[in-house]
Order: sequence, then structure tokens, then C-alpha cells
Amino acid sequence: MSYGDSNNPYGAPQQPPQQQPQQPGFGYPQGQAPGYGYPQAPPVQQPYGASVPQTMPGTVKAARVMLFVLGGLQALGGVLMMVASKWFADKIEEAVSSDSSISAADADKAASVGAGVMIVLGILVLAFAFWAIFTAVKVPTGRGGVRVSAIVYSSFVLLFSLISLLTGNVFALLSIAMGVLIIVFCANKAGGAWFNRPSY
Repeated sequence: MSYGDSNNPYGAPQQPPQQQPQQPGFGYPQGQAPGYGYPQAPPVQQPYGASVPQTMPGTVKAARVMLFVLGGLQALGGVLMMVASKWFADKIEEAVSSDSSISAADADKAASVGAGVMIVLGILVLAFAFWAIFTAVKVPTGRGGVRVSAIVYSSFVLLFSLISLLTGNVFALLSIAMGVLIIVFCANKAGGAWFNRPSY
């Protein structure tokens, strides 16, 4: 009869094997135990090669300044057009009145139409000015919509400036240059990184 034989009914009962006391961490290596039974969240990783700009790139700042300049010039032009509508109406009336076959009533009507056209054009120019200035104000905090707004606005500036250049206005070259630069600066890699940065 062997002591501790499991087949011997008269033998001493077997002792369960001694277990080592649990270390802090409930069986996990030190420093790797999950907190309070919840799994740890995986670390947030940026996509390979991605960099989030902390400050506005210089090219985007330049585009913003040019938007302010174009908007300011257009606002000035719109106000001048509306102010000059009376002078424009008087010139039309003088030109029409010099023709003896046109009555005074028709001359007044032509002058009124001319003044109205100038006022409407002035309001449209002011609307474009507001578009540029509002877009420039939103550049520091805006996202993709501001970028699209700047590019579309600059495309209209290019179109109207080219038409103006064809009529002999050499000053349109300035707005053409600024329109091209705004599009390039907003559409390039630095502009894309700024306007597509994550919002927190």
C-alpha cells in the first residue's frame, strides 16, 4: 500500500497542488493588465506620410490677402458705379437730347434706364465683393467648402478680367494674376492639407 495512492480508500487524501499567489495585474505581466476589465483602445495612428498643419501655410495666407484685396477693390468699384449713376444718366440725356428727332420725354426715359443699369451693375459688383471678403474671413477656420468658394470666385474673376482685357483694359492683368495665384495656392498640396485638416 503506497501513501497517497488515489486507488487506496484507506490512504490519506491527496492535497491539492499549491498555487502561487496572484501578482498585481491578475496574471498579466506588470504594466499590461487591462484597466477595470475593459480592453485598452488601440493608439490613434496618422496615415502614412500624413501631416496635419498646425499653422496656416504661407501660400494660403497669400491667397487670403489677395481675396481681401480683390473684394476691397470690387466694393470700391461698386460704390463708385452707384454714385456715378446720376452723372451717367445726365450724359445719356445730353447725348440723346442733341438729336432733334428725339423728344424730351424719350431722353429722360433713356437717362433713367442708364442710371438703373449702373445701379444694378454696382449692386452685382458689391455682391461679388462680399463673396470675396466673406470667403477670406472664413479661410482660417473653414474647410473644403471655403476652398471651393475661393476657387470658384477666382474662376469668375479670371473670366471677367479676360473679357475686360479684350476691351483694352490693361489693369485687368492685375486681377488675372491674382485670380490665377488664388486658384493655385488653394488647389496645391499645402492648401489641400490646410482645408482638409481634421476638426477637433
